[in-house]
Amino acid sequence: MKVLAIDPGYERCGVAVIERTGRKEQLLYSDCIQTSKELPFHERLSIIASECGRLIGEYAPTAVAIEKLYFNANKKTAMAVSEVRGALINTALERRLVVSEYTPSQIKVAVTGYGNADKKQIILMVQKLIKIEKEIRFDDEYDAIAIGITHLAQH
Repeated sequence: MKVLAIDPGYERCGVAVIERTGRKEQLLYSDCIQTSKELPFHERLSIIASECGRLIGEYAPTAVAIEKLYFNANKKTAMAVSEVRGALINTALERRLVVSEYTPSQIKVAVTGYGNADKKQIILMVQKLIKIEKEIRFDDEYDAIAIGITHLAQH
C-alpha cells in the first residue's frame, strides 16, 4: 500500500508519500509545498492542487490521507485551509483515489499513543517510526509523515 499524506495549508502544505511492503514502512518522498503571500489566494490554491496532482501521477498512491480541520480561532485562516482541503480532496477523487481523513487527536494517538502530544513528541516518534534520510525544515512535513503513518496503521 502506498499513501500520499497531506497536512493542508496555503502558505506551507506538508506532503509525504509512504509505502508499506509487508510490515515495513518506507518514506519515498516528503516536502512542503510553499506559496508566496504575494500571490492571489486562488493562484496559491492552484499551485498546491497541481503539485499534489503531480505527486499522484509520479508516485501512484492507492490512497490519500489528509488531516481534518479542527476549529481555529482565526476564522479567515480556517476558511482558507478548508478551501485547500476541498481542492486537494477533489484532486484525489478525480483520480479515483480513496480519501481518508484524520483528526489531530487520531494522529497523535497513532504516532505517540497520547492524544495530547505536543509537536516535539510527534517529531521524536516520527523519527523513531520511519527512516528519514533528509533534513526536514518545517513541522508541516513531519505532520504529513505522521498522517501517513496513521493511515497505514489504520489499514
